Amino acid sequence: MLGLTNLGIVHTAISLVALGAGGAALMRDKEISPRNVVGKLYIWTTVLTCLTGFPIMQQGGFGKPHALGILTLLVLGVGALAGKGWFGRTSRYVEVVSYSATFFFHMIPAFTETATRLPVGAPLASSPEAPGLQAAIGAAFVLLLIGVTRQIRGLRVASRRESGSPIATPIAERVPTEPA
Repeated sequence: MLGLTNLGIVHTAISLVALGAGGAALMRDKEISPRNVVGKLYIWTTVLTCLTGFPIMQQGGFGKPHALGILTLLVLGVGALAGKGWFGRTSRYVEVVSYSATFFFHMIPAFTETATRLPVGAPLASSPEAPGLQAAIGAAFVLLLIGVTRQIRGLRVASRRESGSPIATPIAERVPTEPA
């Protein structure tokens, strides 16, 4: 099936669950959070995706996909440490950006494997270095930057609201009302 081994099929199935969970978390919660079921599902299926990807040796040995798997695991670790407060006041930001970055990391092999295998017999891209494929990955990176910027702004607004800053308080709430 599409030149996949049994392990490749399992790996692909797990990665699709991870992508679905990550996409659902981003749509619903605007972030991937280990504090809810969807976020936990994303994180653990991402770990399994990386682990099942290591034995797959399509290029005959250690290659870019393996390096991306290691990077993904490291960034998941950074996100987990941030969730425990290891980065002080910036921990929440580091956590959110880390998990969002791992979602982008999923997009790289997702685009590459899809474009170089489908449609069967006449794939969209002849190789992982095909210009159109690289443009798609570049566009996904721009979307990551936009998404992370929005997440950071949202965290800042929430932080100001929690601290009672008038900058984040709607004008209607700032205007004193006369006693009745």
